[in-house]
Amino acid sequence: MIPLSFLDLVPVREGSGVSEALAETALTAQAAERAGYKRFWVAEHHGMEGIAGGATSVVLAHIGDMTSTIRIGAGGIMLPNHNPYVIAEQFGTLDALFPGRIDLGLGRAAGADGRLAYALRKDIVKAAETFPQDILELQARFAGDPALPVAAPQAAGAQVEIWVLGSSLYGAQLAAMLGLPYAFASHFAPALLDQAATIYRERFEPGATLDKPHFMAAINVIAAETDDEAALLASSNEQSFVALRTGTPGKLRPPVPGYRQSLPSAALAMLDQMRSVSAIGSPETVRAGIERFVERTGADELIISGSTFDPEAQRRSLALTMEALG
Repeated sequence: MIPLSFLDLVPVREGSGVSEALAETALTAQAAERAGYKRFWVAEHHGMEGIAGGATSVVLAHIGDMTSTIRIGAGGIMLPNHNPYVIAEQFGTLDALFPGRIDLGLGRAAGADGRLAYALRKDIVKAAETFPQDILELQARFAGDPALPVAAPQAAGAQVEIWVLGSSLYGAQLAAMLGLPYAFASHFAPALLDQAATIYRERFEPGATLDKPHFMAAINVIAAETDDEAALLASSNEQSFVALRTGTPGKLRPPVPGYRQSLPSAALAMLDQMRSVSAIGSPETVRAGIERFVERTGADELIISGSTFDPEAQRRSLALTMEALG
């Protein structure tokens, strides 16, 4: 069976706050570990009241303390928002706390507009230009390279698994050139999925990390006892997607029966794009959808995404999905 991982957005649900979101994410990580998922990733987002994972390394320390075997990591850290030295310290510390379990997925996008750049006191556009060099610096710091002018003792020797993330062809080319594993964000940006996978595989250069390409693709998955129940649960995620794309993001909302029927054609088109890389339904429906996706992509791993308003439904979905494939 293809390895499955889970991407958690640490959703803040209507009627609750950040504390509740962090507590529920830890419980979801425990459920993913029990079900046999390989990795549990948290994504860096800022300035969004519905997503509580902005302090990603802190959230990962919380998750690591509540689990024992599952790999945990950033999916990802938006490196232009930071400097490599601080990220090396943070993730080297995480590796010291949870040895052999830490992944560091790196993205080039800032994930926000110019207001975030001002808040971070960063020239994010300029910082993105040095993304390849910053990855090389991180590798050198984890390797304990003595040529670096300032040491990062927390990072030296840390066994952090570095990934390149992306939703365009740039990340595919860079991951191939550096010989690193590559994860494509097809769960929300599927347009270039097939082309990115091809470029990554064709241009891959073996190195110290990998001797052959390793490609992970993201897919939206929500499993329930029936197709109708899963479709209802998925309407919370769909509301969030539409709200984000129309500039009105907020907290995760309760499911709405017949939600899609209430939408204008432009919103439906956005949802159809997202749903093109989805497996939503009963265990049988989910299994068939995932099998088609694996056949299409030839992925070495899948990372599934998708939030539900009821956290227990989220954890049930994880279990049902793994049981369906097992």
